[in-house]
Amino acid sequence: MFKKIVMDKPIVEIDGDEMARVMWHLVKEYLILPYVDLKVEYYDLHIKKRDETNDMITIRAAEAIKKWKIGVKCATITPNAERVKEYNLKKEWKSPNATIRNILDGTIFRAPIIFSNIIPAVRFWKKPIVIARHAFGDIYDGIGMKFNNPTSIEITIKQNGNEIEEYLPKIKGSGVLQVIYNLDSSIESFARASFRYALENNLDLWFATKDTISKVYDARFKEIFNKIYEEEFKEKFENKGLKYNYFLIDDAIARVVRSEGGFVWACKNFDGDVFSDFIASAYVGSLALMTSVLYSPNGDFLSEAAHGTVQKHYYKFLKGEKTSTNPTAIIFAWTSALRRRGEIDGINDLIDFANNLEKAVKMTIEIDRIMTKDVANIAEPPINKIVTTDEFVIAIKDNLEKLLK
Repeated sequence: MFKKIVMDKPIVEIDGDEMARVMWHLVKEYLILPYVDLKVEYYDLHIKKRDETNDMITIRAAEAIKKWKIGVKCATITPNAERVKEYNLKKEWKSPNATIRNILDGTIFRAPIIFSNIIPAVRFWKKPIVIARHAFGDIYDGIGMKFNNPTSIEITIKQNGNEIEEYLPKIKGSGVLQVIYNLDSSIESFARASFRYALENNLDLWFATKDTISKVYDARFKEIFNKIYEEEFKEKFENKGLKYNYFLIDDAIARVVRSEGGFVWACKNFDGDVFSDFIASAYVGSLALMTSVLYSPNGDFLSEAAHGTVQKHYYKFLKGEKTSTNPTAIIFAWTSALRRRGEIDGINDLIDFANNLEKAVKMTIEIDRIMTKDVANIAEPPINKIVTTDEFVIAIKDNLEKLLK
């Protein structure tokens, strides 16, 4: 019925786990394959496949993104002890997201998908608030240790035959210690990605740390951000009428809840982990209504669903029960990747298709007021119909075809 849009180069498709995987294939079957002659280089990151390959498939997927510049990823399991037992795995494999981020040296940008009938919990918010999360270092790559009384702690750095030593105060009781680190090169990549994203999306940039207390670690982030802004981005920001602001992290939190939005908020790794969920919950009520994209300093791009694998719904699905799981973030992961492919390759039809698919989702929720149960729980009335996952996708398909005619 529709002439399929032809792609020149592939997108790296990374499949995932559980209910997210079920929705992933549903979205492809009904909302993409009938309209796009889809070219992909496919990698299956199902937890059993990762186990079979000793997680080498995750590394191969990341390297493929370096080759083709664009990837799209489904949610995947990061196994704990219970998952190791459930899937009979060899070990607790690392987070595939973290592995891919480290290989690509990427920064994650998470933004709410805004609907007119889903009102933010913070009444001032009118424009998007995008969290830019540094994806390296901090507690995720740190060392934690327990100690008992009495204890002396010293930290020694050995470099070029020299030693630098620092001592903690004498420890009088048992406790814990954590050592974290970061790299100038990674902070520089984080800063450049944040400034570039802000420019590309015509948004101000905030950066926040606690350099008044963390006078070496956080201060280094502040110093690098300021240097890169002054040397590489100040003129570009001023030409667009955009601002770069540095705040202390506690000041930033106070400001963000009183702002109207409309900026990128760059955060260190752990801060970004926390505040991306805060923005998701307060702005749109769910990670299922958040976009998530990774930019690298080399131009590599990966879009993904910000939510997890939706384990509980998957168990219901396996029993043959109907589920009302929200696939919006998965749809927007695909549209982000397709739009990016179209922009890089100069395929306007692919860009238009991605935009129309997003419009079809908004029409379904805002105009038809047809939605899955989780969205209905946070949407303003009236709600015309609460549907299953399959029915929601079909409703979007109907609106998409109206837009494509």
